[in-house]
Amino acid sequence: MATRRAARFATFAEIDNVGPEAIAQLQDDVVYLANAYVHDPLIAFMGDLIDGQETIFRILEGRQKPTLTRDLYTLAGVVSGLIAKASQDLGQFHEAMTHARTLYVCADNADHQGLRAWARGLQSLIAYWAGRPQEAVRYAQNGAEFAANVTGSVAAWLPALEARAWALMNLEGEASAAIGRAIDRRSEYQPDDLDAIGGLLSFPQAKQSYYAAGTYVCLEGEADQERAQSEALTALDLFERGRPEDRSFSDEAGACSELALARVHTGEVEGARNALIPLLALEPERRIGGIITSASRVHHALRARRYTGSSEAKSLREEIEAFSRVPAAALPA
Repeated sequence: MATRRAARFATFAEIDNVGPEAIAQLQDDVVYLANAYVHDPLIAFMGDLIDGQETIFRILEGRQKPTLTRDLYTLAGVVSGLIAKASQDLGQFHEAMTHARTLYVCADNADHQGLRAWARGLQSLIAYWAGRPQEAVRYAQNGAEFAANVTGSVAAWLPALEARAWALMNLEGEASAAIGRAIDRRSEYQPDDLDAIGGLLSFPQAKQSYYAAGTYVCLEGEADQERAQSEALTALDLFERGRPEDRSFSDEAGACSELALARVHTGEVEGARNALIPLLALEPERRIGGIITSASRVHHALRARRYTGSSEAKSLREEIEAFSRVPAAALPA
């Protein structure tokens, strides 16, 4: 009887639903999707993203060698994070948080500290764009705890996220301290496995400068507006001169918005119009939620009392309104 039981167990143990080659293909697919995210409109790859998540979930619900399970949970986490970001970009914040929590569960099951940190960063980002800066700070700080011994760029992303959220609440001291921590973590940067995936999972210096611009532009001082312009211009220059794989159409548009907003704050409407030229030229399928919100902040600033009766300000407001009427979220799936 013991022999028969051992034979049955051996048969069961050898039945795997995935092997190393299939894992390698899934890894290649995830790298492609993570990089497509920053270069292409959502409509171009959203179907592949959903199919990829379903494939990995289905495999995890079956049986595979324990050595492969950790890799599968890591891949499931990354894909869930990409879907969370897509949901946020389409203005579906509840759905975004649901997928981000799934990402965190996968990171926990994979025991992947960097992925845990990235999950909290993504939750901070979702909360920020949903207009919940205190929640964004909380997630970023929690993520920074996970990233304490992580050398990858996610370690700089978390305090940069925190800085923007503090600035949205006009808390200058806290925002400045967080920017300082982001700079410190950047100085310790050594690429890790998330940076090797790249795309949405990396946080290049150009993006860090864009986040700094978004921090300073929310503060009230004239010097802050000058620093915002400087950081935005640095970001745009780094995106243009940097590696093609580091370019992100949404982050470049965001830097254009922060530059325009700083110029509006200092009375330079024509300069703001020039800054927005690349953003306003984006086709509808690239007009994701963060870009629309950033443009709306410029629109709001152009309604300040100093611009009452300004034909230049009125004209730019109308251009932003026309741009915002057809966001990516309004397009057919």
